[in-house]
Amino acid sequence: MHNMKETMKKVTGYHLFWPLVCLGVVLLFNLIKTPSFFQISINNGVLYGYLIDVLNRSSELIILAVGMTLVVASSGGTDISVGAVSAFAGAICVYALGTGETYRMPYLAGMLLAVLIGTLCGAWNGFLVAKMKIQPMVATLILFTAGRGMAQLVTGGNILYVKVDSFKRLGSFLPHVPLPTPIFVAILVVVITTFVLRKTALGLYIQTVGINAKAGKLVGLNATLIQFLTYAFCGLCAGIAGLIITSRIYSIDANNAGLNIELDAILAVALGGNSLSGGKFSVAGSVIGAITIQALTTSLYAMKVTADQLPVYKAIVVVIIVVLQSPELKRMFNTVKAKRASSKQEGWWHNG
Repeated sequence: MHNMKETMKKVTGYHLFWPLVCLGVVLLFNLIKTPSFFQISINNGVLYGYLIDVLNRSSELIILAVGMTLVVASSGGTDISVGAVSAFAGAICVYALGTGETYRMPYLAGMLLAVLIGTLCGAWNGFLVAKMKIQPMVATLILFTAGRGMAQLVTGGNILYVKVDSFKRLGSFLPHVPLPTPIFVAILVVVITTFVLRKTALGLYIQTVGINAKAGKLVGLNATLIQFLTYAFCGLCAGIAGLIITSRIYSIDANNAGLNIELDAILAVALGGNSLSGGKFSVAGSVIGAITIQALTTSLYAMKVTADQLPVYKAIVVVIIVVLQSPELKRMFNTVKAKRASSKQEGWWHNG
């Protein structure tokens, strides 16, 4: 019995336990509501199914959540401009490639330009936060407001379409590949980020600066540079997400591209068990959080919830999930458990 309690304590103490539980509950709900949820079929050499759709649709959110995780960890703040930056980067790419029957410039050059624009936007946010010491919410509010306006200036206020078929591949399928391309892009971003964080001291530096930037400076860390790099990286992730978003619909709609996705990215970080006050972080947790949000969105759509009502239901479920993961709730639970154990022990002494 004692060994079983110890095992349970270790399992529940695992940092990904609650994120996985939340994902499991959402997936179980989907399975009950839609018995065919886990069924995967193949048609014309391409995989189809609810599960594939969840992974596919969550790809850009996963990419943004990875960048947001590092921003939150290093500065204890969030980047609310990533949705607008992704729209701006997508607009730059589409405008650079042109709307004719052929590309105006090489496709790869257009993609690199979009990623560069995203990185520069992130660097601007990093400059304001790390160097100018402006609150992250206020600093990133500038591009949150202006980003879509700049995208509208690029597109002339119109929805621009790309007529070359190869532009669609990043947001759909590569020839003879059964899985959607965005899934591979998301995996690549997660793997490279995790590799760099684990094989270098950067991950430790980010945690140290996030916990106490002044203490980090005392041990020789350049807190300003580290925070700047995390915001620049978050912008890079927004640029990549913008490419996927525009490729899915082979066009750029500056008003709607990446709309409100910054809120989902912040929620993914929170659902992943990461502290929004900075410090210790988990990229894997944020990835699980992003998949959970998309699975929840898919299930709500399956229940005939309209797009206008979706945020309300999503907010209710997310509040419940976040409260369940709250350290304060765990502390209250442990207090009640200790009191019960104490009362039982007192009763045993009186009976004895």
